[in-house]
Amino acid sequence: MTFKAVESGRRNFLKILGGGVILAAGAGSLFALTRTPTKAIEPWKLALGPDANADPRHIILSHAILAPNPHNRQPWVVDLGTEGEITLYCDLDKRLPHTDPYDRQITIGLGCFLELAMLTAKEIGMNADLQLFPEGENFPRLDRKPVARIKLTKDATVKPDPLFAQILERRSNKDAFDTSQSVQELDTLSILAVAKNNVATGSITEKTNIESMRKLTREALLVEMHTYRTNKESIDLMRMGKSEIEASPDGIDMGGVFLETLGLLGQLNRDDLVNPESSAFKNGIPIILEPLETAMGYVFIKTDGNTRADQIAAGRDYVRMNLKATELGISMHPLSQALQEYEEIAPQFEEIRNKLKIAPQETLQMFARIGYGEKPNPSPRWNYEAKIRSS
Repeated sequence: MTFKAVESGRRNFLKILGGGVILAAGAGSLFALTRTPTKAIEPWKLALGPDANADPRHIILSHAILAPNPHNRQPWVVDLGTEGEITLYCDLDKRLPHTDPYDRQITIGLGCFLELAMLTAKEIGMNADLQLFPEGENFPRLDRKPVARIKLTKDATVKPDPLFAQILERRSNKDAFDTSQSVQELDTLSILAVAKNNVATGSITEKTNIESMRKLTREALLVEMHTYRTNKESIDLMRMGKSEIEASPDGIDMGGVFLETLGLLGQLNRDDLVNPESSAFKNGIPIILEPLETAMGYVFIKTDGNTRADQIAAGRDYVRMNLKATELGISMHPLSQALQEYEEIAPQFEEIRNKLKIAPQETLQMFARIGYGEKPNPSPRWNYEAKIRSS
């Protein structure tokens, strides 16, 4: 299956979601030209440069908020009440209780945020002293205690990390990859090599194993879609069309002319998307699964245990790997379904652990497909200022 064929299939699906409606809004129409959620993607363009007069914490935050995170919930909130410090908390309203019942994935997202913060601090000549969970780790769910505290001091000896240059270019590519182009083993090794936070990494590049993992990831996604509460959690977080995306630039953005027009015509609604008997649900399954069939390899991260610090470390190294892949022109897309910890996914959870030879005491923290694909648009973001608790 080629990249273009998958994209064509996706567009056809958008036309039939509403039961056969063919859309009149063409790509060249005024409507189409005005549907980009420009306000919601502005944070990617407005990340602050190394202005000597700016508060360095604002420069750091303007980059850190671009971190990948589950369901684009952007679960970070910071306190700047102490001069020269950033205290990070989890916004408890942004958790995913059904697909992430122990807040493991949300914590990984916070780790991604922290790594971008550390990279940016180095870039502007700041030493960043990072203390994780200064008031203790929190189990089984995250709570109101701080996740991390960063103390910043000027340091002329700090060396910038070249991965910083990729922060504004990084994406999580959920579209189809080009199946005619293989990922070279040397490039895969380069991606794994940037991990530095005491995690273990690995990859799958052999064709037979890739086919096996395509099947497993497909099964895991189907379990999530057919489990009402986990599917509804995602559907409830969908932002359909420019107005919804700009009003709430977190969650799963479903922009574009076709989807927005279907919504305006009353041909697409959340009740249909969560109902396995609806035409929207049934027609959607093949298209949603298609990108998984285009994986040209996989990378993964595991840790010896599963402490909150382990989860933070996994997030820090995942975003480093994503940045390195960006530098190499390689797309990455995290596949979390088989790693989740709710009851219905248990068979796939065990199978992926067995296939990757994860020891009983180890935790498989991240698993992502890799390949070559067209660069997607950036994900919507809240401006960094909306994430400051006090200053």
